[in-house]
Amino acid sequence: MTAKSIDADSLHRQLKGGGEIALIDLREQGAFGQRHILRAVNLPLSRLELEYRRLIPRRDVPVVLCDAGEGLADKAADILCFAGWTDVSILTGGVDAWEAAGHILFSGVNVPSKAFGEYVEAQFGTPHISARDLDAMQRRGDKLAILDSRPFREFHNMSIPGGVDAPGAELVHRVRQAVPDEDTTIVVNCAGRTRSIIGAQSLINAGVPNRVVALENGTMGWMLAGLDCARGASDVAPFPDGPADQWARAAAAKVADRFGVQRIDWDGLQAWLSEGDRTTFQLDVRTKEEFEAGHIPGFRHAPGGQLVQATDEYVGVQNARIVLADDNEVRAIMTASWLIQMGWPDVAVLAGGIGTRGSEEGIPKDHVYELDLMSVARISAADAMAMTDTPMVNFSKSLAHRRGHPKGAQFAIRARAMQDLAPILASRWIVFTADDPRMAVLAAQDLTRAGVHRVKVLDGGNAAWRAAGGEMEDGIGQPYSAEDDVFHKPYDLELDQAAMQRYLDWEVALVPKVAQEGTLTWPTFDP
Repeated sequence: MTAKSIDADSLHRQLKGGGEIALIDLREQGAFGQRHILRAVNLPLSRLELEYRRLIPRRDVPVVLCDAGEGLADKAADILCFAGWTDVSILTGGVDAWEAAGHILFSGVNVPSKAFGEYVEAQFGTPHISARDLDAMQRRGDKLAILDSRPFREFHNMSIPGGVDAPGAELVHRVRQAVPDEDTTIVVNCAGRTRSIIGAQSLINAGVPNRVVALENGTMGWMLAGLDCARGASDVAPFPDGPADQWARAAAAKVADRFGVQRIDWDGLQAWLSEGDRTTFQLDVRTKEEFEAGHIPGFRHAPGGQLVQATDEYVGVQNARIVLADDNEVRAIMTASWLIQMGWPDVAVLAGGIGTRGSEEGIPKDHVYELDLMSVARISAADAMAMTDTPMVNFSKSLAHRRGHPKGAQFAIRARAMQDLAPILASRWIVFTADDPRMAVLAAQDLTRAGVHRVKVLDGGNAAWRAAGGEMEDGIGQPYSAEDDVFHKPYDLELDQAAMQRYLDWEVALVPKVAQEGTLTWPTFDP
């Protein structure tokens, strides 16, 4: 099986057609974030083998691959066709040809979700509060509850003073336990705008009796107002007890009626899965801790708030079916209500939730373990520490490399390893490592196939080095590859207020640009 070609106009028509299609951009996230097609899912060639079965699970779904002329799409096509994917095309001329044909390119990441947040604010008139006004309320001692709708790691890193973490779909689930007093004003925030808007509107849609507002521009707006964020906060909204849980269930049921959320029983789900001409994603929207404690085999973890915020990171096939599960249907219904409003045509909640349908603990094995991978030479952390003159290469993401890596290891990107590592390829030995050891294994296999056989993979990766007492260091050092694997947020490397303002302006301007692009529309629901 070989890949076909598709031109920009044909792809544009196909994206508007309503059928299933996976448009995959193979560039690193930093390059993707500079200019890309709106509906493209970013799956860097560096991580292709680790992710494509999760994002594109059906082998005969139409897949279109694109890049910016670097040849990444051709390499990815070879991998997918060899693995048995039968309908693979390459966008002729890549993103440059798309733009030359008169179609719009976008900057940023998770753009469909970000634009949808702005649409929701305009459609529903989601109320908001400025950072200055919130600060004044805090100083007066007004009755306030600040609920941060981001995952805990983001909240812990930087938050509004006095805030409590309640990520996305957890808001309706936990709100009555976290804020039992109806006279308390609830302020929902995130880093910027989208999750603040969606979170506040979720509570309003659920009928929370409190006054609910979104913090305008989130933590970035707070800092732009000259106010200091908290660091290291750890307060988390509690799980609901009996009455709070009953309220959440009743509220979610009303939301389900309003937005037409369908429920599917186990037999119905099995019927969907048996239909070979449709793709069905099975996603568990609970917290990571709950998921790892036990989940239905076949379901992947996709926390509800992040699924709405970054749908393209969990679902790689447009117009696919999506089945959501949790324990009491609240988080699944709230998430489903937003996916329906985003235009996903077939979204259902598993009736009864995880129930008694079998339980698998831990993190499911990624499909890479099912591949017939070439064996590579391994080295223990202790032996690697003794090889003091041997170059070590770290294939973790650049931000993770900056936070900490084995001393002496330098950052590199797998997809460019042959050219970027040219200065050290003549070394007697090279040691590859990564936070995810599979990345080092894949990079070693690439070089072995290219005729470089002097590579050893650090067994257990960076975690094994650390556990063995290996010295760690931070910073970027002298990287082998340019740091374009990450599209940096305005606060990733330093607090850049000008960049924050540009980012917020970019979000606000998305809706008319999406409308002009023409491949993405949202259904209308009465406010």
